[in-house]
Amino acid sequence: MHLTYSLFLAAVIMDAGGEEDQHSHTSSTKTFEHREIADVDEEGLFNHSDTLTNRQRGNEVNARPANLDSLSIHQLAAQGEVLQVAVRLSKDVSLLSKQDERGFTPLMWASAFGEKTVVDLLLEKGADPKIVARDRESALTLASSGGYVDIIEVLLRRGVDVNVYDWNGGTPLLYAVRGNHVKCVEALLAKGADITTESDSGYSAMALAVALGYKKIQKVLEDHILRLYKPACR
Repeated sequence: MHLTYSLFLAAVIMDAGGEEDQHSHTSSTKTFEHREIADVDEEGLFNHSDTLTNRQRGNEVNARPANLDSLSIHQLAAQGEVLQVAVRLSKDVSLLSKQDERGFTPLMWASAFGEKTVVDLLLEKGADPKIVARDRESALTLASSGGYVDIIEVLLRRGVDVNVYDWNGGTPLLYAVRGNHVKCVEALLAKGADITTESDSGYSAMALAVALGYKKIQKVLEDHILRLYKPACR
């Protein structure tokens, strides 16, 4: 079966420990499916996508512990093996922004799995946080999908585009809303995330929050709108 890395909105990222409780939404996936909001079925908001397998991440269960030397720098970054990543880079600095077959860099992998220490190391060594993968996935989008607000804040300080969009029009804000990551939504809004942007299937951040019944995120978005349009004091 063809496997895709595109936006780990399904169980792998949810199990990786995002910032908010995920309720029963661990079956969420990447594609915004067009429906009338009133008829939205929570499980039908997204089509199922293939996710990163344990074998790809380097966590396949064997009788013996995995040999770290056999793992790629992408797998090491995803697992948080900061010392091994540093050793690899000391031998070959070109690995820093090396893209795999899907266009993912070590920074993207570390961001997707919330490996903040590895993210910090890669950025310190000069990794480019603005690179996008084959389907326009980015480190910021992946961190937003997983609910890793500390990584989001680091990437935003590096000047990444807060409104970067992927193959289906998904932005970091839309993916943070989909994951019910309140703090991530707040961090993205504080840096200028566009609340009017819609996915290709027609969902804005507010429409998605309403469809999923995420009251806290609705309140955050409403408060943001009020601040934007509050008349200037005379």
